[in-house]
Amino acid sequence: MADKRDYYEILGVEKGISQDELKKKYRKLALEYHPDRNKNPGAEEKFKEISEAYAVLSDTEKRSKYDQFGHSGVDGRWSQEDIFRGVNFEDIFSDMGVGGFGGSIFDIFSGGGGRRRGGAQRGSDLRAEISISFEDAYHGVEKEIRIPRTENCSVCGGTGARPGTELKTCSTCGGSGQVNRTQRTPFGHFMTSSTCPTCHGKGKMVDNPCTECHGSGKIHRKRKIKAKIPAGIEDSSRMRIAGEGEHGSSGGPPGDLYLDIYVKRNNKFKRIGNDIVQGVPISFTQASLGDEITVSTLDGKVKMKIPAGTKTGSTFRVKGKGMPNIHGYGTGDMHVKVNVEVPDKLTEKQKELLRELAKLRGERPAKENHKGFFEKVVDGVKEKI
Repeated sequence: MADKRDYYEILGVEKGISQDELKKKYRKLALEYHPDRNKNPGAEEKFKEISEAYAVLSDTEKRSKYDQFGHSGVDGRWSQEDIFRGVNFEDIFSDMGVGGFGGSIFDIFSGGGGRRRGGAQRGSDLRAEISISFEDAYHGVEKEIRIPRTENCSVCGGTGARPGTELKTCSTCGGSGQVNRTQRTPFGHFMTSSTCPTCHGKGKMVDNPCTECHGSGKIHRKRKIKAKIPAGIEDSSRMRIAGEGEHGSSGGPPGDLYLDIYVKRNNKFKRIGNDIVQGVPISFTQASLGDEITVSTLDGKVKMKIPAGTKTGSTFRVKGKGMPNIHGYGTGDMHVKVNVEVPDKLTEKQKELLRELAKLRGERPAKENHKGFFEKVVDGVKEKI
């Protein structure tokens, strides 16, 4: 990442440039370095570089992360395919007299060598939601989910033709899936390609349709998928499961499945970062004299010492009993906030003992218009709660 050039520098623009001006600048550079019209050595690498820069800076979220953290804020968060997904390069190239890599500019970055012929298309991505418990978020869990998706027909193998029969070559495009035409532009004559309207980019035609999929090559079904949720995952996180989206067409790769994960609230524990906070009640006697109490964690129960003179609202740390870091970098802590419980009903004997304690502390005994030792303690605790 340290060797990568600044995206703004690559495109030759200022950091505060508007999206419209950014698009205009990219169009100009793309026309200059597009492999369809620039055969000079290094042109394709330059085109890759400016396209990656534009893909990041044209996306509001990615641009914000890049502006804050540089390349580490982008490269560590998205894969290269994620960076390019959603950017409408076809819109940019449509009136420029050059092709757009057959629907996915990522092909040229993944070694595809340019646009795909024969209509190969990547399958669509899918999205699903899943809820897990607070405990599952702590320990990690494997969940089985059912996803409705489009898959290749198992009878014809996705060809759309009845088993034992063959596809015929499209007479319009000659099997390429593309039709070419020469376009005259202010920059000269350029050949442009578009999807064949007869075979819809497949290059082949079905004479004898498969009886299962009726010639489409696709079927709809619900697929059971096991998703491994890592320990430490946070609420509203998104997971990517590669290759579990809809199947591609004409040999294209499948899409991905994106899982939005929601963690249910827990009445006892609250998460703050990787730390966990909980409230624990203790008695007035425990707070005054000190004690050793048992507190619950997500890993079982542990002992914790309460020092004498503890006030309500005091917080104690139990090291290593928080949430595990999702990337494996240690574990958070548990913070136990104690609340001193004051009894609202006392027996005559208990009252007498408290009055005796007040005398020993040099305080005036409780009277009708004077607050004694215990009443002051009660008021002080209530003010802090």
